[in-house]
Amino acid sequence: MRPAPKSPREAIQPERLPEPPARSRRARNPFVVFLNFALTFAVLVVLAIGGTLYWGKGEFDAKGPLTQETTIIVAPGSGLESIAHTLDRSGVIGQAWIFMGGVQLYKNAGKLKAGEYLFPAGVSMRNVMDMLVAGKAILHSITIPEGWTSAQIVERVKDDPVLTGELSEVPEEGSLLPETYKFTRGTTRQEIIERMRRAQEKALAEIWERRSEGLPIKSPRELVILASIVEKETGRADERPRVAGVFVNRLKQGWRLDSDPTILYGLHGGEAWQRSRTILKSEKDAPNRYNTYQIRGLPPGPIANPGRKAMEAVANPSRTKEMFFVADGTGGHLFAETLQEHQRNVRRWREAEKARRDAAATEPAEKADAETETDTPGVIQPEAKPESGSN
Repeated sequence: MRPAPKSPREAIQPERLPEPPARSRRARNPFVVFLNFALTFAVLVVLAIGGTLYWGKGEFDAKGPLTQETTIIVAPGSGLESIAHTLDRSGVIGQAWIFMGGVQLYKNAGKLKAGEYLFPAGVSMRNVMDMLVAGKAILHSITIPEGWTSAQIVERVKDDPVLTGELSEVPEEGSLLPETYKFTRGTTRQEIIERMRRAQEKALAEIWERRSEGLPIKSPRELVILASIVEKETGRADERPRVAGVFVNRLKQGWRLDSDPTILYGLHGGEAWQRSRTILKSEKDAPNRYNTYQIRGLPPGPIANPGRKAMEAVANPSRTKEMFFVADGTGGHLFAETLQEHQRNVRRWREAEKARRDAAATEPAEKADAETETDTPGVIQPEAKPESGSN
């Protein structure tokens, strides 16, 4: 207790505070001093890193500097650093190091895919990363028309300016599926051919499993052969089952197929559909193992690569008694069950063709060939009774 003051002056004087305790020997230990410094420094570092990450995340998610759509090609085998600098130089991103850091933090460094990418204006670094991880590259396409030969398909694939690599051989006729195929820049020509081959194998297996009973076709290959003939006889989807039905009826009766396109393929092979479709009588009569005017049954192989619809038509043809068809002059055909009806259809077709030629005869007539042409293209001709079977 403070003693009572003896005078007013003493009363107003401040009380003397006790001396602070002496610093402990432990507090003066250099290790403790260093530990305190280290802890303080660590706290500052954590705060700095947190602030940097917060700022970096904002930059990573923010709108980018790109002012218009830009196409960038990421080459196969490119690493994260190479991709980041390519994007930076192209103006897609603003800071390559932020992009690299963000990709690393999201553990996507090894997931960026090569390809040709179209980046929209203002795309953020996060969206760039997502596009590269998902492989959302520009898709190019190549369309193969139904009924093309393998040689024609190979030429189209070779001429495509985006595909890379060479093709060493022409695939077997009928082994490719005509369709539109999507691909990214950097895809090789051989990869596209292999995709067509796998697509054909898959489609043929599915169609073969769903075929009608009682068909005069013993194997998937025979289905492709007949489908290729149907494909070249008509370009109309609604007629394919009916044309297939005529050929199936002829096979069942032991008749010859009498199909003009088989003559052309036997003469010219893979170039058949790039040549004149006119068939001379001498060509019709010349030895030709594909010529279905000379052989019974199917030719030794397909004459083109049929599409899915033609194969489905052969697997499930129209159930009809029709044995003949002839072009009607409008892109379609006239069908008949009897020879007499067929001959009337042929006369009608020839009259329509004569009228068309007369109306269009504005140019000098070409010099007549020494040999006469065969009967009308698109005509299933009547034939003599086969050695076995009946008309």
